Amino acid sequence: MNFLEYIANNPVAFTISIGVFGLFIGSFLNVVIHRFPIMLDKEWKQMAREMLSIENPEESDQKPYNLVVARSACPKCNHQITWYENIPVISYLFLGGKCSNCKTPISIRYPLIEILTGLLFAACAASFGMTVFTFWTCLMVSLLISLSMIDVDTQLLPDPMVYILLWLGLFVNLPAGFVSLPDAVIGALAGYLSLWSFYWLFKLLTGKEGMGYGDFKLFAALGAWFGWQSLLLIILLSSVAGAVIGIAFLLIKSKDRNTTIPFGPYLAIAGLVYLFYGRDIINYYMQSVGLA
Repeated sequence: MNFLEYIANNPVAFTISIGVFGLFIGSFLNVVIHRFPIMLDKEWKQMAREMLSIENPEESDQKPYNLVVARSACPKCNHQITWYENIPVISYLFLGGKCSNCKTPISIRYPLIEILTGLLFAACAASFGMTVFTFWTCLMVSLLISLSMIDVDTQLLPDPMVYILLWLGLFVNLPAGFVSLPDAVIGALAGYLSLWSFYWLFKLLTGKEGMGYGDFKLFAALGAWFGWQSLLLIILLSSVAGAVIGIAFLLIKSKDRNTTIPFGPYLAIAGLVYLFYGRDIINYYMQSVGLA
């Protein structure tokens, strides 16, 4: 029996293998989280120059910058990170959380994202086994983690990533995956329009913007994955997560109530809770009120 056959016939080994793979994907997500907003900023500035017919004298000197090029380096001393310094979690522990060259501290967030990705990948494998749903849900997890951290850093939910998540949800449900395709389409429409309506109602009443358009699109994407039936529970879960974590953040950071807090991460948390426990929560509620 070879390694692949062993994994195929051993659910525990399969789960562990997917979890370890998730650690390496988490390392890549750290790159996405850091670089993608910079790439978008460069693209927006270039588009603005072209629209205004403004030449960029430094354009010819600019080196390629994307998710692959240039190699990762220490922002302090520009030391290029070698392969053995880029092993998920292990390298961080081996280096003592510091750059090997200048000893500048490395944020604990990097290994935490790797661990979180690994754990969620393992949860997907344990929940869906060796099926295509493990692959699709791992993709969803990767996008939600990336979107959440980008939103935390920049208060932006990049359209390209949100649209990929939305179209993936519709594609997964094309053959009636989590829900039927009509339910997925209605979920996407209802998700967007519900938060869009709340946004304008809140703005008319208070004169303030309660959330951004990226939140509407992310909620629509979750509706595309889980159908319109999931929307009420997801918005309730995200509101609870936002209240608990948001209040804790304000207290710890000594911020006032007017501090802007991104809502995208809470929607992502609610979406992940629904992925693993949504049906159980709904069934428990239905039974508790005597409807099932």
